[in-house]
Amino acid sequence: MNIIIYATTHCPYCDATKNYFDRKNIEYTVKNIDVDEDAYEELYAKLNGIFRGTPVIDINGIVIEGFDVAKIEMALNF
Repeated sequence: MNIIIYATTHCPYCDATKNYFDRKNIEYTVKNIDVDEDAYEELYAKLNGIFRGTPVIDINGIVIEGFDVAKIEMALNF
């Protein structure tokens, strides 16, 4: 399973998302768009230029905007 969390430095919802995956012992990659311009460009492309905020979670190509546990669990097939 490939999970990417696009986050920013001072984002409590990003922290909550990471904590959720940590509690479930699910591996993920964090890309901080505040400090990584390539990650920002990658995210911008995934969202077709419509960026509202972080976190944005990519679970095997399913892109979820915001910390939405129901959508995350549906993407994870829980």
